[in-house]
Amino acid sequence: MKQVTLYIPENKYSFFIELVKSLGFVKKIEDKEQGKEQILKDISEAVEEVKLIKKGQLKGISAKDLLNEL
Repeated sequence: MKQVTLYIPENKYSFFIELVKSLGFVKKIEDKEQGKEQILKDISEAVEEVKLIKKGQLKGISAKDLLNEL
């Protein structure tokens, strides 16, 4: 199986993704736009956790413990 990286103009991106999805032989599409949405969602969830920690409704961990997990 081969992999291809393409750079598509922003105004043609949606059209191109729909076109590629319609091809029966394409096995996987990594849509970077979805990745950005997931990153924003993760950041939003992290901010909410910080707010809960500050209110005392959720227990945080120390920086030392965080680094030890890595």
